Amino acid sequence: MKLNKNHKDSLFSTLFNNPDVLRELYSAIEGITIPQDMPIDINTLTDVFIKDKINDVSFTIDNRLVILVEHQSTISENLPLRLLEYIGRIYEKIVNYERRFQKKLEKIPKPEFIVLYNGNETFPEHKELRLSDAFMDIKGLKQSESEKQPLELIVNVYNINQGKNTQILKKSTTLDSYSILISKIWEYRNSKLTLEESLKLAIIYCIDNNVLKDFLRKHGSEVFSMLYGEYRLEDEIAVVRREAREESQYIIAQNALAEGSTLEFVQKITGLDLETIRELNKSHV
Repeated sequence: MKLNKNHKDSLFSTLFNNPDVLRELYSAIEGITIPQDMPIDINTLTDVFIKDKINDVSFTIDNRLVILVEHQSTISENLPLRLLEYIGRIYEKIVNYERRFQKKLEKIPKPEFIVLYNGNETFPEHKELRLSDAFMDIKGLKQSESEKQPLELIVNVYNINQGKNTQILKKSTTLDSYSILISKIWEYRNSKLTLEESLKLAIIYCIDNNVLKDFLRKHGSEVFSMLYGEYRLEDEIAVVRREAREESQYIIAQNALAEGSTLEFVQKITGLDLETIRELNKSHV
């Protein structure tokens, strides 16, 4: 397995940037066996200007099925919208431009959208996300609304944390190994170790327990750098989200206090502690 120096790869996209590994992964998820002689072509999107990956992994099987796979440590309800943008770009890559304007129907690979969740929050083993859930209400704009959606995109989200979807992990050695590595990182982080300590200990644990052993021995420093960048970015996003949530809580509390609400009621609707609410209330006294 080689590391691609031309892209800012995630560890996930590096591990699964291989037709045989993708064959194993898709076979495990679908509970089938993709024959070895059936071609798998990787067509992951990249930005030609910054040489960065846009999506994690996309590939076709036998030129009949195009599959987009994303790994996420937090699940956004906007994943169907993002994947809609990705699949449009991928069809641009794999469908001949001139044939789009011919009279005869141009057959295209059927799309499939898979998200593998490996975060630290409770999440079901499987969940569907639908693009149509984001559509605005158009009541009053049509005489009658059809139950059939004019556009739909379904994302299948699978929880790949240890102890979840064991049948899938059992059939995909690479996915199971990746899951073990990530679970150890979360275990160490939850024990209040620093990010650097957690990553180093997780890598050492995996090498000692024959999990991605050869790969980590050869590319341990690069893997550390990849994971460090990924988790630092996630930490920064979490801080921004927390600050935005706190600011929203303060605004709600200030408005409620200005309207004469009791401190206890403000605590109930915002979740802020009473001391913070008392400090906010001083500006309204």
